[in-house]
Amino acid sequence: MQISVHNKTLDLSTPQVMGILNVTPDSFYAGSRKQTEQEIAERTNQIIQEGGKIIDVGAFSTRPGPADVSEEEELLRMHNGLAIVRREQPDALVSIDTFRPSVARMAVEEFGADIINDISEGRGYYNNTANENAKVDIDINEDKPSDILLEVARLQVPYILMSLQADLENTVSVFLKKIKVLNSIGVKDIILDPGYGFGKDIIKGNYSLLAAQQELKDTFNLPLLVSISRKRMIWRLLDSSADEALNGTTALNTLALDRGADILRVHDVRAAVEATKIYLALKENTQ
Repeated sequence: MQISVHNKTLDLSTPQVMGILNVTPDSFYAGSRKQTEQEIAERTNQIIQEGGKIIDVGAFSTRPGPADVSEEEELLRMHNGLAIVRREQPDALVSIDTFRPSVARMAVEEFGADIINDISEGRGYYNNTANENAKVDIDINEDKPSDILLEVARLQVPYILMSLQADLENTVSVFLKKIKVLNSIGVKDIILDPGYGFGKDIIKGNYSLLAAQQELKDTFNLPLLVSISRKRMIWRLLDSSADEALNGTTALNTLALDRGADILRVHDVRAAVEATKIYLALKENTQ
């Protein structure tokens, strides 16, 4: 399995690791917040040196409850961050974590960003004041392309479609409709994200979906991205904190690989790369 990324090909015949670079002051995991030029440069190089294939740059925190980030502020943060990323790792694959067309356009046209990672389920807007497990209604306009989808089609870059739905049934239903819309406007390279931690009951909803994750792969036969790193579904279950959630993250990443994940989006790149190598060794030696 592979996707076309500009003049490159992202080979997903073996799972790849996407490293998170948050150029924000308020992302849920404090250890991921990078704001100074030195911090951004060090994190950029760390992701690649530890075996990450993709750098995912975010300038808008989606944790529940933070102050809203204006479009102008997100553009400024993203522009400054990408200038450093491209200076440090000019050949790296770069994913842009945004739901705003203007941010996607600037990132691709000015910095050659490779992938758009949209956490809004293709809606082009996101309510970050909601609780993590708040139910998200089906989009009444889901059969029509939103501005962010039209921009992705114009830019001709791969697109990560993330679910905001509470369960497998609704996730499949929304994915079917959104993929049809994307294909109709010329977007063919689509990566699916089950959306752990978004619109789901923290324990039952997230773990039920993870248990059934292979069904998403079997239904759509599209690359599957899993972003589960240090999330509340881990540390709430273990009565710990995001700072203490690396062990749980590694365990769940390994289970996600066994259920069809092609890309692991993580804070801790080395741990995810090592878990992937161990998983592949076991898979290759399974009779």
